Amino acid sequence: MIEVKGLVKKFGIKPVLRGVNFFAQPGEFVVLLGPNGAGKTTFLRILSSLSRPTTGLVTIAGHKLPAESAAVRQNLGVVSHMPLLYGDLTAEENLRFYSRLYNINDANPRITEVFELVGLSHRKRDLVRTFSRGMQQRLAIGRAILHDPEVVLFDEPYTGLDQDASEMLDRVLRDVAAVGRTVVMTSHDLARAEELGTRFDVLNRGIIENSIQRSELAGRNLLTYYKQAIGG
Repeated sequence: MIEVKGLVKKFGIKPVLRGVNFFAQPGEFVVLLGPNGAGKTTFLRILSSLSRPTTGLVTIAGHKLPAESAAVRQNLGVVSHMPLLYGDLTAEENLRFYSRLYNINDANPRITEVFELVGLSHRKRDLVRTFSRGMQQRLAIGRAILHDPEVVLFDEPYTGLDQDASEMLDRVLRDVAAVGRTVVMTSHDLARAEELGTRFDVLNRGIIENSIQRSELAGRNLLTYYKQAIGG
């Protein structure tokens, strides 16, 4: 579902990604771990077609980036640090707008379902600019899964969420994974990552240095593995 070979990304002369190789099968839930500055957000921005690679091959759902970015976006949902919402529209108007972008026919039932899933049915007619950071993140998650994408990318999705919203996101992530979608998530919350992920890749110094299946942890917790993987 995702294939990355020899991915290099430079900003000026500074390399941030230095030859990343990455693969994700349909239905895999890959958690991308790494210290701050390792290149995790840059990597997800390239997968989401928001940034162009300097060199390397990137293919998602059979479509190459950046040449086929429009086709990739139809198969992709993204939750990033920026909610990518329109503050002067209501929550419902935001989802209706995105349903048109994604060519969703008869969007009403799906919009209703998404509002129930993210716990915002009671606020759907309120302007997004009146929402708290956590509520905006809930709506951003709803926007990302509205068109039932094959691949979903989450960049630190728990940022700004309270306990109730975090538990909601746990449910959403499990629901997304349960129907065979491919998920790639960056997270510093190793306890949650260990519960959700099927595979854990460690991005450090611009390359993926280690990768392990959850079944291969063999009694170690993810924190222990991660510390060993980054050498500290």
